[in-house]
Amino acid sequence: MTTLKIGQLTLRPLVAADAPAYAAMRYHPDVAKWLLPAAGDPVDAAKATIERFARSWQERRYAPWGLFLEDRLIGHGGLNFVPEFDATEVLWALHPDAWGKGYATETARAALDYGFRELGLELIFAITHSDNRPSQAVMRRLGLTYRRNVVYRGMDVIWLDIDREKWIGA
Repeated sequence: MTTLKIGQLTLRPLVAADAPAYAAMRYHPDVAKWLLPAAGDPVDAAKATIERFARSWQERRYAPWGLFLEDRLIGHGGLNFVPEFDATEVLWALHPDAWGKGYATETARAALDYGFRELGLELIFAITHSDNRPSQAVMRRLGLTYRRNVVYRGMDVIWLDIDREKWIGA
């Protein structure tokens, strides 16, 4: 499992002890409205997500990292394999206190670089709601290009992507 230090952030795999802080970020109403809903207790759901991420680290050598600012969990971000598309996405979610500070862009840039340079992935995509302008701005800032509208687990979203050649040549 890979840990990175980028700017002020430490990106490291989440562990079970992070579940309460992760739940507080992930299920904050201003964050949750952009993400897939989860049923049940938020801390239990966070634990299940952390376990899924840990399996992905073992199986694929990547998963979303926890984003830490001075040892405080402020979000998650990184690469995530999406079986429904048989492809890898770059993603991020940050606590509202951390919005607008460039952390999403820094994290996504590090994840794209890791995916293309270290893992040799050929294509990485990102999806978001059509009205999530801040996430779309991050995607475009990093060179991702709009391709199509898709439905993901019942949500209408837009798909942007970038390939290895464009990223490495950029």
